[in-house]
Amino acid sequence: MHAFRSHTCADLTKSNVGDTVRLSGWVHRVRDHGGVLFIDLRDHYGVTQVLCDGDSAAFAELEKVRSEWCIRIDGSVKARDESLVNPKIPTGEIEVYVRELEILGKAEELPLIVFGDQEYPEETRLRYRYLDLRREVMQENMKLRSDVVASIRKRMWAQEFREYQTPIITASSPEGARDFLVPSRLHPGKFYALPQAPQQFKQLIMVSGFDKYFQIAPCFRDEDPRADRSPTDFYQLDMEMSFVEQQDVFDTIQPVIQGLFEEFGGGRKVDADWPQISYKDATKWYGTDKPDLRNPIKMDVVSDHFRGSGFAIFAKLLEQDGTEIRAIPAPGGGSRKFCDRMNAFAQKEGLPGMGYIFWRDGADGMEPAGPLAKNIGPERTEAIREQLGLGVGDAAFFLGGKPAAFERVAGKARDVIGEELKLTDKDRFAFCWIVDFPMYEADEETGAVDFSHNPFSMPQGGLEALSGDPLEVLGYQYDLACNGYELISGAIRNHKLDVMIKAFELAGYDEAEVRKRFGGMVNAFQYGAPPHGGCAAGIDRMVMLLADEQNIREVIMFPMNQRAEDLMMAAPSDPTNEQLRELRLRVLPPEE
Repeated sequence: MHAFRSHTCADLTKSNVGDTVRLSGWVHRVRDHGGVLFIDLRDHYGVTQVLCDGDSAAFAELEKVRSEWCIRIDGSVKARDESLVNPKIPTGEIEVYVRELEILGKAEELPLIVFGDQEYPEETRLRYRYLDLRREVMQENMKLRSDVVASIRKRMWAQEFREYQTPIITASSPEGARDFLVPSRLHPGKFYALPQAPQQFKQLIMVSGFDKYFQIAPCFRDEDPRADRSPTDFYQLDMEMSFVEQQDVFDTIQPVIQGLFEEFGGGRKVDADWPQISYKDATKWYGTDKPDLRNPIKMDVVSDHFRGSGFAIFAKLLEQDGTEIRAIPAPGGGSRKFCDRMNAFAQKEGLPGMGYIFWRDGADGMEPAGPLAKNIGPERTEAIREQLGLGVGDAAFFLGGKPAAFERVAGKARDVIGEELKLTDKDRFAFCWIVDFPMYEADEETGAVDFSHNPFSMPQGGLEALSGDPLEVLGYQYDLACNGYELISGAIRNHKLDVMIKAFELAGYDEAEVRKRFGGMVNAFQYGAPPHGGCAAGIDRMVMLLADEQNIREVIMFPMNQRAEDLMMAAPSDPTNEQLRELRLRVLPPEE
């Protein structure tokens, strides 16, 4: 017999009754039934109930074991009584009578309990991640992640992509976040960077004549953490193709992602129709460029109904350039209590509030209510109702000003309204492509123009488009949104050197700087670069959605905490003086 097991803790069934078996695993739970010990023995595959009484030579030793001790048992398989069968587990018809026991590893007093659903602070869970990962939900999440990655690879190979690896130690590149720098020992005073993405390398692979590339790529960005983003590193499905247009990329990646969600979505509906929505329309209708289309609410601009109206706040606001009034329809939200609650929500988000109108049954039919309705009068109120397609029992909320000032709150309000009024279909994955992103944005304080998205994207209209106002230039850039999260970002690349140099010039990089920072790409583009494009899909975020988790750290094996610290391995740590001398570095004390 094998030194540790003849079967896993998920293998044994009624067909094994009478067999002598050997199992190894962790003590999940101990129950003492007056001289008879019952232990749920757990391994990676499942749980088997083992028992022992005073007639067994192992009884005295088994009495000593506690939760999470690692043990090996030998015993005989017995059928459970009909009334004691547990149909919830594969081994529920049998139990193993223990005849011999070996303690493989004792456990100290546990800082967190593996059995059950107790809640522990995240700091505790991350410090003792190896215990946290023993919990059933975490085991399932990590298995799901592994299966998702395996499925991605199969689906990409099926579309004639090949997987190629790109360097981890490379040069700094402007991807919109801070680099992690790596000092060079052989070249004192110079630094490598960990790649924010394999962007330049995958483009160079296309220039090298490879037609289809993909990689499950680690990416490193020194970012502020969020619930849906790791502060240090993440993995993405990175892909690139030659001789393609934007629609070719969409047609290639959709069956991969859609098939993935159908395979692992647990029976939830997966939309097959992926609409393409311009960035401008997405922010207008949904207040965000990653809308949750499970929520049917679509905002609309209603500025004309308030110009010159009796509601002075909005009327005066509209006299300023760049301002508008936007309405959030709320079907079924037509009660003063709900409207007041949403007004309080806006105040908590830092706005003065949200105006509202709701419609109810009155003596003469449908009757508008709320302070706005009284101020603007029945004709304007009715015009708003007709534009928004609302009726009795419905409401509308209003925000005004420059869109940049209220759009974020409007988007959150739309989400809250959809949730509270039960309009959002929770049992569904709804996808949409966001297209026509602006190439550039202006800094609010300095007015300086910089890239708003991927700097290596092809501007729509090519070189000619770059001769006008940079803020009017759109790029062949696109994101895929699902249920309020960005899953994919990509672009058709700028493969023409003159266009690339001009694009960077508008963002403040002169030609000398471009040639210095991106010398590899500049040189390569002089030797017949093909049109190419691609995208990258966030694996951590996709698994988070599939696992129905709200926090990305629930689907990463060993994540950092909110302060970008690894509590388990005590990172980041202080370098030794010897390391600093070898790298010719000096550490400055932190600023007070």
